Amino acid sequence: MRVNIVSDVHGADGALAKAAEGSDVFVCLGDLILFLDYDDPEAGIFAELFGAEHARAYIEARTANRFDEARAMSDAAWAEIGVTDRHERWPILESMVRRQYESLFAAMPSPALMTFGNVDVPALWPEYAREGHRIIDGDVIDVDGQRWGFVGGGLISPMRTPYEIDPAEYAAKLDTLGPVDVLFTHIPPHHPLLNYDVVARRFEVGSHAIVEYIERHQPRFHFYGHVHQPLAARTRIGRTESVNVGHFHGRERPFAIDL
Repeated sequence: MRVNIVSDVHGADGALAKAAEGSDVFVCLGDLILFLDYDDPEAGIFAELFGAEHARAYIEARTANRFDEARAMSDAAWAEIGVTDRHERWPILESMVRRQYESLFAAMPSPALMTFGNVDVPALWPEYAREGHRIIDGDVIDVDGQRWGFVGGGLISPMRTPYEIDPAEYAAKLDTLGPVDVLFTHIPPHHPLLNYDVVARRFEVGSHAIVEYIERHQPRFHFYGHVHQPLAARTRIGRTESVNVGHFHGRERPFAIDL
């Protein structure tokens, strides 16, 4: 059974439309929205709202882990376009997110097994999912006699992305799965080599609960995304092979494996 897996799509709808080619099963591990493009500051919602120069400065501050400064820059950018009340921001952002989702879900292969990334708005997905799109979060499905478990979202971080979960809540979602043959998450296990992004030059947040789950249940594989340019893309935790399936926005090709 050939499985094509993508994660961190971030607006790459053209490549997404072809991502299931040659596969028996297609899996998407989230982060569909392109808010900020570290490779192209002229792309994404932030640049569309505030311009490329604001985006470049914002990227520079976040890359240097100056998150308070980045938030102050964001506040100033909103004020420059006449939005001073924080409650007025979401309706503007929502309309732009919806526009991206409309294009991305139209391009999403069908059938598809899908879970959320941290840069996603789960409440909107059912409005755009097409026939054959199966959204799974904190649940197990049977695929050709194998138990596949899915847990979406990210953990609370300084980035303050849309779908961040308290670590205890995230661990509880994992615990509800029970033993699985294959584990799919958006975020990686907590491991310095897997969590460090060599381009963004920072540690992304990995999950201790994922490590504990894998040590306890030892699935055959664990697939995840989230870290775009990791120092290491895979490791073994006991007998489990834990694999970063890659930054689809950058690679524009799926990770393919025979399961």
